[in-house]
Amino acid sequence: MRSWRLARTSMRRGFGLPARRFSAKTKPNFSQTSSNGVRYTVITASAIAGVGGIWWFTKPTRDTVPVIELQASKHTLNKPDLSSDEITQILSQEAYSFLIKGVSGVDRYDGTQLASNGICEDRFIHGKLPSPRDDDKPWMAWAIFDGHAGWQTADLLEKQLVPLVQQYLRQATIAFGEQSGYKEAIQQAITKAFVDLDSSIVETAQETAQSNLPFQEKMQKLLPAFAGSCALLSLYDPVTSNLHVACTGDSRAVLGQKNSDGTWTATPLSIDQTGSNTDEISRIQKEHPGEENIVKNGRVLGIMVSRAFGDGRWKWPVEFQNDMIKKFEAPPLRPGNESKTPPYITAKPVVTSTVIDPETPSFVIIASDGLWDMLTDQQAVTLVSTWLDSQTPFTTPSNSTTNHKPTYPPFDLSQISHNSTTGRFSEERTVLKDKENVAVHLLRNSLGGNHAELIGGRLAATYPYSRDLRDDITVQVAFFNCEGV
Repeated sequence: MRSWRLARTSMRRGFGLPARRFSAKTKPNFSQTSSNGVRYTVITASAIAGVGGIWWFTKPTRDTVPVIELQASKHTLNKPDLSSDEITQILSQEAYSFLIKGVSGVDRYDGTQLASNGICEDRFIHGKLPSPRDDDKPWMAWAIFDGHAGWQTADLLEKQLVPLVQQYLRQATIAFGEQSGYKEAIQQAITKAFVDLDSSIVETAQETAQSNLPFQEKMQKLLPAFAGSCALLSLYDPVTSNLHVACTGDSRAVLGQKNSDGTWTATPLSIDQTGSNTDEISRIQKEHPGEENIVKNGRVLGIMVSRAFGDGRWKWPVEFQNDMIKKFEAPPLRPGNESKTPPYITAKPVVTSTVIDPETPSFVIIASDGLWDMLTDQQAVTLVSTWLDSQTPFTTPSNSTTNHKPTYPPFDLSQISHNSTTGRFSEERTVLKDKENVAVHLLRNSLGGNHAELIGGRLAATYPYSRDLRDDITVQVAFFNCEGV
């Protein structure tokens, strides 16, 4: 046991105080002997309190230490499977539905969203848009922004893209008397808004990096260029009955139209822009002659989509990209992918314009790729038409439904592989349960339908494990001329 002198000296040195020595006359006797004969040194509270800085001994406080509850927890490892009501609650928690008044030809639209990432990387908007003609006949707008490598780019698009499109539509000279001229002017205005906004995201990153802004502010402004996002925008003009669809990336819009025999036809209004699209591959190879292996295994230098907002690593000059990696930890290209002549991807959209026949019941499905990973175009249209047929009348959905409850053998993920369709939609698993919202109906059936174990397992998994079972999914469905169908 150290003597009091050593103990006191060490303690004072530990707090930055000079050592003090005691004479034999003044040295306090703190040494005591216990009942078993062991000699020990006592340092009293008053001695400690005398040392400067020991505030935790001197500051009066009350006991606020939490007491651990020892009773059995309500949560156990043997929690029952998700109930039917719990599944419905998860699928419906972000659902919305609106009847539309004052916009000719559009009856209603439904939507929902299901997150898989820890923070959902999808964003969306919907609603009326002031007419660019200033004729008091508002347009309708629906848009989905499917983010990747973060939510920041999609979040920026949600706030800024449609206002910029609206601004450019107002500025455009539109030849309303000539349909072809009208379509061309609309498409050019939309395209310019997409390209200009992406340029402001990517190109101003260099100004931000070289500015005198505080580092944390620089990082905040750079994040939308580090991350990326697809964009799918649909604009409906009630005067001309034109539905304009602008696509950058692999979200998709599909039109369902009722035939005279009662069947429904699916028509894609956008084409996925990925490294598996032969037209996109040809475009990229033409823009970068002599560069081999830009597109491999359906990816463009490692990225799935061939068009997107943000994603500076595929667009910045090589020297600037290296500088961003060094100074700001910007995400680099994956090993094995070499950037020589960027940009390799673009935000320029492909814009289509389709006349919605006012005499034909129609609807458009607008969804991020998380839905289309599970459903074909025709399967999605058939699911919506089945839901539509169940509405009597259309505007007041019924809560009553009867569904056969099939039984399935025990399920586990060994039944799903990358080359298997087990995890995709199957007609035999179709269920009609979500009669209040057709987007929720699509979501449920895409994830498993009446197969309780499949859909329950997908929903029970949380991030990051859920990413192997489902993507972030955002769905919007708008109905045209369907009232009373």
